[in-house]
Amino acid sequence: MASDEATTAIDAIAERIETCERCPELRAYCAQIATEKKRAHRDETYWGRPVPGFGDPHARVLLVGLAPGAHGSNRTGRMFTGDASGVWLYRALHRAGFANQAEQRDRSDGMVLHDAFITAALRCAPPGNMPTPLQRERCFPYLVDEICALRGLRVVVGLGAIGTTAASAALVAAGYAFARRHVFGHGVESTVTHEWAAPITLLSSYHPSRQNTNTKVLTESMLDAIFTRARSLAGQGQLAPSSNPGP
Repeated sequence: MASDEATTAIDAIAERIETCERCPELRAYCAQIATEKKRAHRDETYWGRPVPGFGDPHARVLLVGLAPGAHGSNRTGRMFTGDASGVWLYRALHRAGFANQAEQRDRSDGMVLHDAFITAALRCAPPGNMPTPLQRERCFPYLVDEICALRGLRVVVGLGAIGTTAASAALVAAGYAFARRHVFGHGVESTVTHEWAAPITLLSSYHPSRQNTNTKVLTESMLDAIFTRARSLAGQGQLAPSSNPGP
């Protein structure tokens, strides 16, 4: 797949995601949140619909989270943007050289990812951050499509148990095989192989949610170690050239 084809494929997936109606109950919930809003964001216009993946279409590193936050990505329209999880994640990506800046605010803040792409198991914000099995099943094909479109992919980072489980299943659906079952744990690695594509390493991390960061279950040094390892696995620490134009 040529470079321009990779960009076209990712853009086409994003268009399908933004107009998705597979979970009408989630579309209604996201629209409701966008109308009611949070007091701190009452003067803002919420995105209020499914959130596409974000990043470099030629990335060697893919991050898979849980779902958009009701007042985070559901507000800003960009993965992991506008809430506490995003603060931690983008700062870590910047320190590891995957992001051009540490601060994130909205789709117009100038954030550009180099050699990394961020997506999630679910594209709509679910009530209580608890998607149902049926909702996860309906959204699953989008993740498989993204993995297939990212032809230079070498590392998949699962952020949290649900993100890791979704990533594992999507890799299998995309034709990759595990030598043994991947068991979630911070820093756990598994290599998957494909009949004709290069091997990919699945790397688990605790999710950068407030629940984990406030309790020190996940520290900055622990998250930094994940992305240092991901960068090394992607190609001996060297970043691939990026033509990502940003948001």
